[in-house]
Amino acid sequence: MLMRSSLTDFEFRNRTVTVMGLGGFGGGVGAVRFLVEAGANVIVTDLRSETELLFSLEKLDSSWPVTLRLGRHDDEDFRKTDLVVVSPAVPKESPFLAVARDNGVPLTSEMNLFWERNRGRVLAVTGSNGKSTTTALTHAILCACRSGPSGLDDSGPLRNRSIRKGSGSGACWLGGNIGISLLPEVQQIQPEDWVVLELSSFQLEDLAPLQPRPEIAVVTNFSPNHLDRHGSIESYRMAKQNLLRWQSAEQFAVLNAQSEFECWPTAATRLRFGPVDDHRLGVFGEGSEVVTRLPIDLGGEQRLPLDKWLHIPGPHNWQNAQAAIAATLAAGASVAAIEQAVSSFRGLPHRLEFAANVDGRRCFNDSKSTTPEATVLALQSFDEPIVLLAGGYDKQIDLSAIASAAVSRCRAVALLGQTGPQLGQLIEAAALGANVVGPNCRCFESLEPAVAWSLQESVPGDIVLLSPGCASYDWFQNYIERGEQFSSMVRRSEESLSRSGASAQSKPAN
Repeated sequence: MLMRSSLTDFEFRNRTVTVMGLGGFGGGVGAVRFLVEAGANVIVTDLRSETELLFSLEKLDSSWPVTLRLGRHDDEDFRKTDLVVVSPAVPKESPFLAVARDNGVPLTSEMNLFWERNRGRVLAVTGSNGKSTTTALTHAILCACRSGPSGLDDSGPLRNRSIRKGSGSGACWLGGNIGISLLPEVQQIQPEDWVVLELSSFQLEDLAPLQPRPEIAVVTNFSPNHLDRHGSIESYRMAKQNLLRWQSAEQFAVLNAQSEFECWPTAATRLRFGPVDDHRLGVFGEGSEVVTRLPIDLGGEQRLPLDKWLHIPGPHNWQNAQAAIAATLAAGASVAAIEQAVSSFRGLPHRLEFAANVDGRRCFNDSKSTTPEATVLALQSFDEPIVLLAGGYDKQIDLSAIASAAVSRCRAVALLGQTGPQLGQLIEAAALGANVVGPNCRCFESLEPAVAWSLQESVPGDIVLLSPGCASYDWFQNYIERGEQFSSMVRRSEESLSRSGASAQSKPAN
């Protein structure tokens, strides 16, 4: 994107700033609010219509000096402006960005503006899957550290290193790709505060000129994703590696134990996590427990009964919890704070979220599953037969992993969106290759008939699972809208059956 290396001293008052892409997850709105409060004259331009952006537009104060240019972009907004704040979702090949560059207009992003102004200690999380859950749980643990004297371990390593400032009693902030912009609050963040950020590959690509150096970096896992944007898995990997590339020896990198990460560049102390204890530094699974195999100043070796603490389903969430535990131990958290936070954590919306029980069919909303790996993990989270709803926007990634898992785990599959026909062919081929009868599959052109069919194909005791393995942009604004519609549909079915059952019971006998 060729972002400017730094805009730390940029004076916004009475300057014109174009915000390109309002977005639906808070970043654009956060940037607008920050710019208005800094005295800028703001132009918001987005290719989407007012109707499509209604959720974000409702968050803009009508008194703000903001010009809206919706449904189109105009060259003038990129030529006669002092700065362009670009949404991470905007393709770097956009001709409007070329207009800005050709006219000497600097480009930046909401996250870049935040990063160069933030004074707090950053704990940043990235990865192909599990970012949001790991980020939220990490934040919950650090918040629990503030709830009492048992929350913080005074012997924690960061307390003894230069990056550990203050007494550890500062605030804990949550933001980034998880859907919360911290830019408007950046002046309130103090040096002793912890800032927990979820960062996408798009954001990390933009942050490269600033050479980000988080005190603690977490990479949950890595698998092909967003190849439609990055062009190759190598470019995608390079973007993710920006989280680690400029770290120093005084910092920590919490990495998945898979071999992929052995060659990732970082000077930080490496802590690993995974399902099998490989006797390196980190947090590993061992039966119903996790063992923390760490230096003495990180708590040494301890056994934690994670099976008793963790209430969200799926083996992948064990690894998410291990990553959060390793990161927060590095930050100085005590086992008491970890137990308190993990035991009370109930997961995030749209991530294996229970939605309804329709006549004995338990329905789960896993709309945040936008990669094949996430869908496979969701399928592995249940022992019961599954009717799966999968497919969506085509990101040019291989869906064969979903097909193989569906053949072994699913009773039926409702095929959705652009990738539906392709996924159906892959399932048929996987069943043929395994010499088995595959699940019943059908393509749909909208979600409602797919949900109705899925309920008909299932029987009491089955799982009805929306876990698309693809992005949502072909049918929906985002994964949130997709998940909310699914949950609403199955809840209506649950309520309808409940009413009809109550009505039948109230009828007098003949």
